[in-house]
Amino acid sequence: MSKNILILPGDGIGPEIVAEAVKVLETANQRFGLGVQLSHDDLGGAAYDRYGVPLADETLERARA
Repeated sequence: MSKNILILPGDGIGPEIVAEAVKVLETANQRFGLGVQLSHDDLGGAAYDRYGVPLADETLERARA
């Protein structure tokens, strides 16, 4: 069974911390066959620059799925 994880780095130190966490998840996924599927979207300032709002409706829907 596949697990979907939506990566939302946010602002401040979020992108740096999340980038390292993603490396850990990817390594664990490969080593242990976790069946994890990672997808990425923006949150906060990056989302505002991209979508004009800090949390886009489509991002929220993806997070709820």
